[in-house]
Amino acid sequence: MIAKKLELTNEQTSPLFRIMWVSNVNIPIKRQFDNNISAFHIGNGFIISVAHNLRSESQIIKTIPEIVYQTEIIPKLNPAQVELFNQCYLLEPLNNKRHLNITKQVDLQTIMDNIKSINFDSRWITLSSRNFCKPHLIVQFKEPQFYKNADLTTQFLASNTCFYEPYLNRHTFLVELELVEAFYSEDIALYRIVNTHKDIINQLPFIKIDFSILDDNQLDFYCLQSSPGGFLGRMVNKAKIEGFLDHHGTFNDRFGGNYTFEGLRYLIKGYFRFGSSGAPYVYYDNENMIFKANAIQSEACPIQLSINNNRDGNFQYINALASPFGIIKDRLEKYL
Repeated sequence: MIAKKLELTNEQTSPLFRIMWVSNVNIPIKRQFDNNISAFHIGNGFIISVAHNLRSESQIIKTIPEIVYQTEIIPKLNPAQVELFNQCYLLEPLNNKRHLNITKQVDLQTIMDNIKSINFDSRWITLSSRNFCKPHLIVQFKEPQFYKNADLTTQFLASNTCFYEPYLNRHTFLVELELVEAFYSEDIALYRIVNTHKDIINQLPFIKIDFSILDDNQLDFYCLQSSPGGFLGRMVNKAKIEGFLDHHGTFNDRFGGNYTFEGLRYLIKGYFRFGSSGAPYVYYDNENMIFKANAIQSEACPIQLSINNNRDGNFQYINALASPFGIIKDRLEKYL
């Protein structure tokens, strides 16, 4: 089984990736990356991650289509604010969008406050639907070719969607995604790869989904997540199902209305890093000799500690909540 575990962490064979929202993807000098989240490929170009980041708000909008800027933002600002925005958001004729250009750090906080005060909907699901940015799968390698395939690499070079990042020592390839459906109560989101040649999709490693509800004596159960040192590395570590919840929680959304997290969850004990939401929990299917994804990392589950008789902010995170895929089996299978 050790060979199968190492395949889960190797950049050439791992199904674990990241999704980031990219602005100006075809204009390298204006390209921006935000809203990083773990995700994994389940085959045929379908990608699974969590849903809660979709309705979180971008704290600062780096790119704004000109028509939105002129009709929905400028009319709501006073003259002094308009002057500041025009100084900081410069028009790019190539794509008719305004791009943030901050020279004074104090201006950044002012702009953030102004955007919030006019109640501009800056949730990521809104920004992507209105062409501010688009979700992309981030695929990275030490070597300059896409899965060591020169022909596939040429397709990325032609569309200007691959580049070398010297400070990371990685070659980055961008694969466009679209949201298929978000299952908000269960905190699961399904994406599909779009505008991409099938040969590229077929090259991406994937992991099969398992819809069974596992018991708390499940053996060979692991979390596949980013390594502790950063999002480039991958790790697979033992995890244990400690219990089960009929979960209920609230996610605040001031534009679309608050919604609830609810339904069956695993209570997981084991190491997980902050930023691991979207990582799959996998188990080894001995009969078929493959790993399968059974659940997804959703929320941290803190224990509050008392330090010097003070409990404020003193948390220890040794448990997590995971959403098993069995709770959306019928709704997910119709797409697969």
